[in-house]
Amino acid sequence: MKTKTTNYHFNSGIKLESGESLSAFDLVVETYGELNADKSNAVLVCHAFSGSHNAAGELNNDGKLGWWDEIVGPGKAIDTNKFFVVSPNNLGSCFGSTGPTSICPQTKEIYGKDFPDISVLDWVNSQEMLLNKLGISSWACVLGGSLGGMQALQWAITYPDKIKRAGIIAAAAKASSQNIALNEVGRESIRKDMNFYEGDYLKKDSFPKSGLKAARMLAHITYLSEDNMNKRFGRKMQDAESKVDESVDYQVENYLQYKGEKFSETFDANTYILMTKAMDGFDPAKEFNNKLEEALKKVKAKLLIVGFKTDWLFPPERGKEIQLAAMRSEISSSYLELDGKQGHDSFLFKSKRYEDNIKAFLSS
Repeated sequence: MKTKTTNYHFNSGIKLESGESLSAFDLVVETYGELNADKSNAVLVCHAFSGSHNAAGELNNDGKLGWWDEIVGPGKAIDTNKFFVVSPNNLGSCFGSTGPTSICPQTKEIYGKDFPDISVLDWVNSQEMLLNKLGISSWACVLGGSLGGMQALQWAITYPDKIKRAGIIAAAAKASSQNIALNEVGRESIRKDMNFYEGDYLKKDSFPKSGLKAARMLAHITYLSEDNMNKRFGRKMQDAESKVDESVDYQVENYLQYKGEKFSETFDANTYILMTKAMDGFDPAKEFNNKLEEALKKVKAKLLIVGFKTDWLFPPERGKEIQLAAMRSEISSSYLELDGKQGHDSFLFKSKRYEDNIKAFLSS
């Protein structure tokens, strides 16, 4: 699989939905496959809030595969032998694109807490700028899971002439009060860490590792299904030799401690707050009298909406809401509900029915 990682610089900057602006910014982008002669085979994959540009294969030859490696690649659901797959790291992230850990060109200091608020619409607008820089007129498809699915929906609404298909997977048209509440508990654990320094921790040569770890542990629970957790861990005790922390008794505790620890070693706390706030604020219907069908009226793309029965973060009912609004707006759309064993995270894992439907959708 032909893979290329590129840092794209945008001197023109970007006006953000908040009213603030970035005078210039970078997007780190990984691409897979080759763009065909008429540039009609470009597919944009959008990551969830903690994802990166590394959607498939190994990024650093460290054995760690990209977040959608089971779906993107030669012969896979998103076949890189057929499609030119574009995977950007979003604005505000901490994996190379301009974000809170970047240097502000005006102050010559790390942005930190002063990085402006980012929205899903801002990501889509920056991706549209990337589309233009690549010299492509429209995406054959934009798709992603969770927060990535929200971006796909926003693309269909905002740029109807620049997208042929949108895959909205394990997503919702807006966050529920429960979603927002869970995100706020995570954010508060970060804020209350003594090393947070009101977001200026990098300037203090510090880091709120404990708060970020706790936030991730809580979030990770929402990504899993109760049945899968019971089958995997049950009430099994953790053996003393492989305990991540002396305080743990059960295997599930050890697992969450491990996941939280690893995450806190690679992610940024201000980015965590920024990304979850963007998820909470997503609501494209708010500009259309809170009527989603009105927001979809100008959509020209075909829609594939996928839900998973074990997902309690964005349960299937949230996808059905999008499908019903699409039907009322007479949008070409289909809804697929899958069993999925991994809860919300099911969108990351292949299954025959899942793969077959994505392949058929991309060829439709």
